[in-house]
Amino acid sequence: MSDLSIAIENIGRDWEAFKAADAATKSRGEAERKEILEKINNALTASEEAKKAAEFASTKAGRLMAAGGTEIDAEKVEHKQAFGKFLRKGIDTGLGEIERKALSIGTAADGGYALPEQIDAMVQKKVVDISPIRGIATVVTVSTNDYKRLIDVRGTASGWVGETAARPATNTPQLYEAAAFMGEVYANLTASQTSLDDIFFDAEAWLADGIATEFARAEGAAFVAGSGTNQPKGFMAYATAATADSSRAFGTLEHIATGVAGDWAASNKGDVLVSTVYKLKAAHRAGAVWVTNKALLSEIRAFKESTTNAYMWQPGLAAGQPSTLLGYEVVEAEDVAAKAASSLSLAFGNFKNGYCVVDRVGVRTLRDPYTNKPNVQFYATKRTGGMVLDSEAIKVVKFAVS
Repeated sequence: MSDLSIAIENIGRDWEAFKAADAATKSRGEAERKEILEKINNALTASEEAKKAAEFASTKAGRLMAAGGTEIDAEKVEHKQAFGKFLRKGIDTGLGEIERKALSIGTAADGGYALPEQIDAMVQKKVVDISPIRGIATVVTVSTNDYKRLIDVRGTASGWVGETAARPATNTPQLYEAAAFMGEVYANLTASQTSLDDIFFDAEAWLADGIATEFARAEGAAFVAGSGTNQPKGFMAYATAATADSSRAFGTLEHIATGVAGDWAASNKGDVLVSTVYKLKAAHRAGAVWVTNKALLSEIRAFKESTTNAYMWQPGLAAGQPSTLLGYEVVEAEDVAAKAASSLSLAFGNFKNGYCVVDRVGVRTLRDPYTNKPNVQFYATKRTGGMVLDSEAIKVVKFAVS
């Protein structure tokens, strides 16, 4: 059996064990019940992570096979070869001119060189796979340091008229300017000159993997809770209010309170989840996902619908099929705040409509063979931003009385 098949089989086994233990421990003390369920929950989480890893490996292999058959023009091949000399030996003769021909961009004022297209693509693909919010949000690429977008909040009026009837004037649209909160994310990688001299050492793959891992880690935190000061503003950092869409200021998210400070309601804990789903407009529910951390998800797995007594959470028991909560995909983001008094620890929404990631084109790299001799440091930077586009497209659960 493949690793993916084994992981799926283990998920099914662990889920059945969890349901059996949940039923068998109803009469036990809360502490004992929690301990028993936690052990099975941890096993179930591990099986889910193994499935994701196997799916990622399969996807990566497919991408590499596809890339192998892609025709690349001569200028981009020349750029990659020249960058390879710079990476391994520090030889950058003519690299700036080759870069301009291949990418139609100039060398930045603060120095460094842009990654060749092939290596940059490796970075971007891995960042998407690792960073959960980037994978569900709208992503745009720009050539400037800033990005703004006008959103029609009210929309223009429309109506029906006869073929020869007069056309009344429509209302003036109410526009909201959403500006991306931008910042520069960086990675500082170190390799020995000996390894760079080794022809069997894949320096390009090492650089791409290291940059992508560091970028994804920083982005994961920023897109969730970033302050907006020299970094993206995370969706959980926006102001929230309990008021409905029609009476809430645009740019403020709606929160749905659990009714208890720092915890779920004493009975029918999952009712707040059902309420959250139906707070979201039907147009946004198509494509909506849940976003939360692993600890909170482990609690939610035991929730049942009050009318059918069916478990709200269901595992994905096929390749490419995600776990769901009330029929909607669950995305784990460990940077979501832990459950506490007044915490925002769970979100539900259509992030394609609600959140935008902005990338300035190109990752730039500086080579430093002097600071940490005999090692060589590579300082990679990229300008990235993030902002809420439509504050009606994302709802958050607040662990508070109101």
